[in-house]
Amino acid sequence: MTREDPMSHDTVAPLLVAAAAVVSEGRLLVVSKKAAPEVFYLPGGKPDQGEDALEALTRELMEELGVSPVGPRFLTEVEAVAALEGIPMRMTVFEAGISREPQPAAELAGMRWISGHETDVTLAPAVRDHVLPLLRKSGLICE
Repeated sequence: MTREDPMSHDTVAPLLVAAAAVVSEGRLLVVSKKAAPEVFYLPGGKPDQGEDALEALTRELMEELGVSPVGPRFLTEVEAVAALEGIPMRMTVFEAGISREPQPAAELAGMRWISGHETDVTLAPAVRDHVLPLLRKSGLICE
């Protein structure tokens, strides 16, 4: 009897990510990473061992932007292909405010506030195809 390799491509566990949809004045905060400065994502990241999604989000926002989430609440869970890694991803998205003006740090190359209609911003597929349409439907970002 042979055992299937648990890391074969057919059985790769999705990359788990916690992210924040931070909307202010009808604009969504997105960040880019030094590894791919041309692609913009929601701020957040992968949970460390033993962290739940909200704990991971809180840590990542402090590391990346020097902010704490304010009033975070579950928004959605997105299953998509991770833009940078090219593997399946399950992203838990929280709608949240932030404690102060964000300042990019750690692995971030930059940040922008977007409406989603910009022609000079390349968004990660999960943001473009899942999060922005949901925020528009809920009225947080204008059509």
